[in-house]
Amino acid sequence: MPIKLAPVALPDFGPLGEQPKIPPQTYAARADAALKASGTDWLVVYADREHFGNIIFLSGFEPRFEEALLLLGPNGKRIIITGNESVSYTVLAGLPGIEVLRAQTFSLMGQTRADDPRLSDRLRDAGLKPGDSIGLVGWKYLGADEDQDHSNLFFVPDFVVAVLRRLIGPNSTLKDATPVLMHAEKGLRAVVDLDQLAAFEWAAARCSTALWRVVAGVREGDSEFEALRRLGYEGDPLNVHTMFASVSAGENIVGLRSPTARRMKKGDGVTTALGFWGALSSRAGLLTDHDESFLTPAKAYFEALITWYETADIGVEGGTLFSAVTEKLKSAGLDSALNPGHLGSHEEWLHSPVRPGSTEKLRSGMPFQVDVIPVPMPAGWALNCEDAVAFADTDLREAIRTRYPEMHARISARRAFMADALGVSVNENILPLANTPLYLPPFWLRSNHVLTRA
Repeated sequence: MPIKLAPVALPDFGPLGEQPKIPPQTYAARADAALKASGTDWLVVYADREHFGNIIFLSGFEPRFEEALLLLGPNGKRIIITGNESVSYTVLAGLPGIEVLRAQTFSLMGQTRADDPRLSDRLRDAGLKPGDSIGLVGWKYLGADEDQDHSNLFFVPDFVVAVLRRLIGPNSTLKDATPVLMHAEKGLRAVVDLDQLAAFEWAAARCSTALWRVVAGVREGDSEFEALRRLGYEGDPLNVHTMFASVSAGENIVGLRSPTARRMKKGDGVTTALGFWGALSSRAGLLTDHDESFLTPAKAYFEALITWYETADIGVEGGTLFSAVTEKLKSAGLDSALNPGHLGSHEEWLHSPVRPGSTEKLRSGMPFQVDVIPVPMPAGWALNCEDAVAFADTDLREAIRTRYPEMHARISARRAFMADALGVSVNENILPLANTPLYLPPFWLRSNHVLTRA
């Protein structure tokens, strides 16, 4: 497919309006569904500062500084156990009927344990007893190829697992229930409701707009810190460290690193990324106005991105999408560094059905990250064009139009921009959530010149 570099202005896709909120009844429905799907007396969800996605999805609460457990149990019991500092923070939880218990062992070291030191006591207070069965949710789960006893191993601190085992007794069931929430196709978090999708779109628009201010504004002689100052960051909760890296020709670029005081010069490789809850945007290229040798792999990479959009659809198996994108990259001597696409959520990466041979299907309501990172690249070069999308069938699209008309208008404008200005008509089931949809400038000193289909 012919690809060209052309001047294309990035339009304003419309005002964001009020930040969408998740209603209490939605949290209640999620919690009830999770407990039912676990098939156990209790569902116990572990969380800490880094691994908070499962608990915030079910309750609207996420611990600050400390660990926490969410217990869902018989007769509608909903209990949060956390430490000294997060107890007061639980008032922000949206899940109705929550009881809060303090286990000071979850508090930071050196803080008082004088009143409620033992987790085991608080679990008994919650109602757990010998003979109960527990589904335990960690921050990820093992597959059968990773360990022969994968269903009885947990990505949860051993302390928590040991206390739970001791409490319910050796003849009771403690099983890994993480797939209930995090399975790549059937997990409750893999397919989200309308309000959650609206919240993620709101975040994606803010995130991508902020990142674009960096890409469009960076200048030769800037330090990396000065470049990121253009984010205009307003305090949105982050799901990754803010990233910016630049290197001279011949040096290896490390895209995950945070900015430094290094000053950039013309010809440097540059990469940056910003992630909010529900969204991440990333761009990488050269800090120059033109480089014909760099343009060749950039065009091949853009072809692979178009292949992604033209292959992905509701009902498509992840393995099919993986093969289509990686084969297109291989035709140019490239490969995908990681899965070419994955589920997004409060975390940057929830799971991915896009794997070799995967029969897991893309479904309506999935929030997704178009994450195609081309490798190998010569030292000093980097390419990336990463933004959030979602899949939505006719019913979900109509629900968006009815309930969130401004969101619907923004998505429609982004789709029209991709078709009219970039030459890429997107399947009606794909909703671009970011304000920089498929907008890839290979040369940052001419950021209004982007790759398009000729």
